[in-house]
Amino acid sequence: MSLKFTRIRYKELNARQQENYNYQKLSAALADYGFVTMRLSSDWRGADLIAQHIDDVTFLKIQLKGRFTFCKHYVGKDLHIAFPLDDDWYLYPHDELLEKTHKINGLKDTLSWTEKGVYSFPSSSLSKRLYRLLNRYQIEPRQLSLEMED
Repeated sequence: MSLKFTRIRYKELNARQQENYNYQKLSAALADYGFVTMRLSSDWRGADLIAQHIDDVTFLKIQLKGRFTFCKHYVGKDLHIAFPLDDDWYLYPHDELLEKTHKINGLKDTLSWTEKGVYSFPSSSLSKRLYRLLNRYQIEPRQLSLEMED
């Protein structure tokens, strides 16, 4: 029996299917850098998954998002946020990047943040400054840096 594979269109998937798809894609990207991922059945401390490095020291609690996002209820939970942008993946420490992003665009002063507790950026609204900030958190084909220093 031969199998015929047909590529799917991400935008035609429902929200749950998109999250499953993104989990698989992120897991594949992290595997190249020695991480094994474990999907969580419910958001444990805000995380959708845990990434364990082969060094047996590094464990990351990761929340999957569809775009560059911050949420008040993630503050203080030692979470990393992962999201796709074009054909790349970004993985950033939520609280650290929240403060840096606020300095650039004042997101904590917006109605979205103060009333809803969430602020996200459509990819079309990312400024050059935000792209530069995000650049160090990109999971690149030849390099992954988890250092969080300036």
